[in-house]
Amino acid sequence: MSSSNRVDLKPPYLILIGEEDDATYAKTGLGIVQWRPGQVAGQLRFPGCRVDLGVPDMTIDEAVQSGVGSLLIGVAPVGGTVPQQWWTLMENAASAGLDIVSGLHLKLADNPAVVAAARQSGARLIDVRTPPAGLPVGTGIKRIGNRVLTVGSDCAIGKKYTALALHEAMCNAGINATFRATGQTGIMIGGEGIPIDAVVADFIAGAAEVLSPDNDAGHWDVIEGQGSLFHPGYAGVSLGLLHGSQPDAFVVCHDATRTSVSGWEHYELPSVEECIEQHLSLGRRTNPEILCVGISVNTSELRADQRSAYLSELSANTGLPCVDPLIDGCGAIVSYIKQHIQDENHESSG
Repeated sequence: MSSSNRVDLKPPYLILIGEEDDATYAKTGLGIVQWRPGQVAGQLRFPGCRVDLGVPDMTIDEAVQSGVGSLLIGVAPVGGTVPQQWWTLMENAASAGLDIVSGLHLKLADNPAVVAAARQSGARLIDVRTPPAGLPVGTGIKRIGNRVLTVGSDCAIGKKYTALALHEAMCNAGINATFRATGQTGIMIGGEGIPIDAVVADFIAGAAEVLSPDNDAGHWDVIEGQGSLFHPGYAGVSLGLLHGSQPDAFVVCHDATRTSVSGWEHYELPSVEECIEQHLSLGRRTNPEILCVGISVNTSELRADQRSAYLSELSANTGLPCVDPLIDGCGAIVSYIKQHIQDENHESSG
């Protein structure tokens, strides 16, 4: 059985944002620009769109003239659907020879007009959010190697960014580590993975086990988290991923200014301390030795003079390293892991 889906995307990309007015739901486009800037040629926005990825605006014709290879759907709206007018645009892009890449729950192959256009031009239709066949039920059997999972107090709060930054910091520290993508954007960035939220519920934990198989004793899998245990709509996928990942360590992702669940404003966010406690309690079911190793905070809405004080106070309250991964990196979290997990494991094995 293949451990994950591999995707081979044709750069450079034109990212379709449409009329999206909330950056929270443009996380796919923002993530691609942040982590693969050299592969992005531009963005396609409709009049009135308030989200700006910071790359040139382009039409389909301009993209073709510029040598763009793929049109990527850059939004992840609730429910995973897009307006009908987008289908006409995707049909035109496919007719022009651009590959169409979707990370949504909808399937490009279900639209006859887009399929016909792609068939005529030779363009590919790539549905990233398609899990591999034959996934098993989770076993709960501990696997060789180490795993760290990013978790969050909410959705769209930095779990992917933190996992990528943590993986980078581990590699820089000489640790043998692999980024394990579990969402559409992470798969597009990393080139492979399993879209956990598209897996049938009974097989989520098993998919997480397949994604992170036995490895060398000193190896670390950095597993991208999904959803939130505290989200009224998406807690199920988070629990399955937590149990199946059996993480030795987890990093809590939080937003310094968010107070309620994004899109579900009638639900308050938990405190960081409650988030840690809940993940320890539920994570011990499949890994009794699970440990929180740090807090990753999105501080983008704080003033520059507030950021340091906020992180210092949070670190004092939790006893853990607290960083904004896009500003500070994750070196402090890696040092904590080495001190509290990796070095101890080395000593015990010696």
